[in-house]
Amino acid sequence: MITIAAQQNIIRGARSTFRRTLLICMALLIALLIIIVLASVIGAERLPLGSSLCALFTGGSSSCGLTPEQNAILLSIRLPRILLAASVGASLATAGAGYQALLRNPLAEPYLLGISNGAAVGTMIALVFFGTSDASEWSRPIMAFAGALASTFVVYRLARGRTGASPEKLILAGVIVTTFLSSVIVFITTMMDATRIRSFTFWLLGDLSGASSKLLTIGIVAAIIGAVVLALHARSLNLLMLGERDAFDLGVEVERVRLIVFVAASLLVAASVASSGSVGYVGLVIPHLVRLSTGSDNRTVIPAATLAGAIFVIVADTTARTVIAPRELPVGAITALIGAPLFIYLLRRG
Repeated sequence: MITIAAQQNIIRGARSTFRRTLLICMALLIALLIIIVLASVIGAERLPLGSSLCALFTGGSSSCGLTPEQNAILLSIRLPRILLAASVGASLATAGAGYQALLRNPLAEPYLLGISNGAAVGTMIALVFFGTSDASEWSRPIMAFAGALASTFVVYRLARGRTGASPEKLILAGVIVTTFLSSVIVFITTMMDATRIRSFTFWLLGDLSGASSKLLTIGIVAAIIGAVVLALHARSLNLLMLGERDAFDLGVEVERVRLIVFVAASLLVAASVASSGSVGYVGLVIPHLVRLSTGSDNRTVIPAATLAGAIFVIVADTTARTVIAPRELPVGAITALIGAPLFIYLLRRG
């Protein structure tokens, strides 16, 4: 039986964690807003900072000294792309944090587990059958969600076996599923005409330039819903990191929490891939950096990873569209340059 003193200690600990999480998230939110403003003025066409700030805060109701061309670049091209990058980064980082906590594996990440490829296959099937019609705007995220959920189920079942899902089995299952789905992607690509192959290849490497307002809205809404759902189950994920049997003994409904986390993470990955293609390593890099900075409490890691992921992809996309301007690099190439060395480092650490 828990004594009154023990209950008071638990309450004080919860309040301390809440205050700490709030301070960390406020700092990251301020950094995110600063990054958004800086990214909006950087590019092949540099915009004046003061006038851009005025236009952003007025929502374009006043020109604020910008030419019509500059105003269109800021509000119609860069700002939607920056918001899309933020939603993609938030979704992938949150999904990565959820997978790593649920599977108790520091290498669990949507790209490495084949979840991104599953969503990509679903998206490509929607594009092949519906093209760029209005139906495609809704079929892409739906098919991506179905592909991500199916990949998650297959990887988990392959890795679990009779002796449980060890980290080695999980990565091996992810490699198998990723390889198979890559072959499916190649097969689907061969069904396209030559003029579409190049654009699809660029999209598969991570492309934030072609998303519509509907996909942007879906991405932002999915990122918010997924982050809230995983944050609400952060305490259960903390207990699951001790082991499923221990978590069950402590009152966690393991099967229900596992299902909710898998579905929420698949939704996050699907919304990201449907609008931007496969952007790798975000779900690996960001949760680890957050844990190194703040500790392993998922009540802090999940919301902090959401904001840090948004910052990371905005910075990566700004680099991708400016480093060889006026040409662009796929944003996935920039995230891979950062994520691959960290992945090697984690493997060497065992």
